[in-house]
Amino acid sequence: MADSKETQHRNDRYGKIDFRNEHDEGVSTPIPAATVVLLRDGDDGPEVLMLRKNSKINFGGMWVFPGGKIDPEDYPADGSLEAAARVAAVREAAEEANLELSSDEFVWFAHWTPPPGPQKRFATWFFAAHLREAYEVRVDKGEIEDHTWIRPATALARHSAGEIDIVPPTWITLYHLSRYQPASAMLQHFSDNEAKVYATRVVKTAQGSRVALWHGDAGYDDWDAEVEGHRHRLLMAKGGFIFENTIEPY
Repeated sequence: MADSKETQHRNDRYGKIDFRNEHDEGVSTPIPAATVVLLRDGDDGPEVLMLRKNSKINFGGMWVFPGGKIDPEDYPADGSLEAAARVAAVREAAEEANLELSSDEFVWFAHWTPPPGPQKRFATWFFAAHLREAYEVRVDKGEIEDHTWIRPATALARHSAGEIDIVPPTWITLYHLSRYQPASAMLQHFSDNEAKVYATRVVKTAQGSRVALWHGDAGYDDWDAEVEGHRHRLLMAKGGFIFENTIEPY
């Protein structure tokens, strides 16, 4: 059954919740993708580059980081998926924002897979890089309609106020970024910790709100939001996103 508009947040893009296994009939195969979180130090603190997608394409109207699916030609001869993801992230930054980057300084800090379901799913490598030089960002006004450099905390506040649309992986990334400054401290934090693998599971609370669960949450293994214990989840209630994380110090 589809979720009612009373309980589902407008930025919950995770589709139906009646699947529990990647091998269930009707579950779509994840499409490999990559994105790069570009950081710089602004006058008021660290900023991140965000792009607004055209409303008529995938993730339409959403504010995202530069990125897209990994193309067959992105793969090296040895078939390395991480190498292909780095190539794809560089290519997408050039295509979407007119930025010529090298992946040599990219820090891999996360990998996100949406929950099982029939919707189009992108299994995405998340990289981060610090832009220490001035770059001119240009978007084509086609696939990408707009861009901005914004402080992570400001982006979260604007999302909370309903002014911008952000999907959960972007929101969680902004949350972690908002806890560190300057930009070099953000990159150091990611470098000092292992990349996080987010294999998302979506269930409902007893109140009917949808919640995304990740490894470490007490309800993760049983797909049950009501199990007591540690929390690693994002409540996607209509009134706003609420992140609960008791398993990590950041």
